[in-house]
Amino acid sequence: MNKNLFPIRNTERLILRKPDEHDWEMVSYLRSDNEVNKYVKRMSAESKEKAIAFIKKVNGGIIDQSILYWVITEKENEEMIGSICIWNFSEDRKTAEVGFDLSPKFQKQGIMDESLRSVLDYGFTYLNLDTITAYTHRKNISSITLLKRNRFTHNSEMIDSNNKDNIILEITSNTYERAK
Repeated sequence: MNKNLFPIRNTERLILRKPDEHDWEMVSYLRSDNEVNKYVKRMSAESKEKAIAFIKKVNGGIIDQSILYWVITEKENEEMIGSICIWNFSEDRKTAEVGFDLSPKFQKQGIMDESLRSVLDYGFTYLNLDTITAYTHRKNISSITLLKRNRFTHNSEMIDSNNKDNIILEITSNTYERAK
């Protein structure tokens, strides 16, 4: 990946773009709302300052190539409605983790499915990843269903040492290629 060229992704209905400081309100909401975060343990961003600090941190990670973080927008509206990222790269950059969140107002519309398919394509086609993992709470049926619909399988041998309530699902490049 070229450090200076962020990979904007276009899907049928969506644009996945680099975050900007004007996204701070949705970043704050997604990282601080109790309902959105009921299955997630992460640092909140309940203020403008914390949300902007998070955006700056993410953009720094984009520059140093430790994370790819896309803001999800509808094509006809540039306002952020969610996010999806590839991060937590292995040392050899053959394995990475996907993470995502979406405003409840936009859930159950296939938006995250469309976003995930685009990001999986990028991860396997352009980053040449062998495996993409996803950590999700065992009770987060919506995320588990989304991941399984996209050919992720539960890896019962992997354990999240930071959250015993999480399960880890994964997809390999071979599985992805066979499903295309």
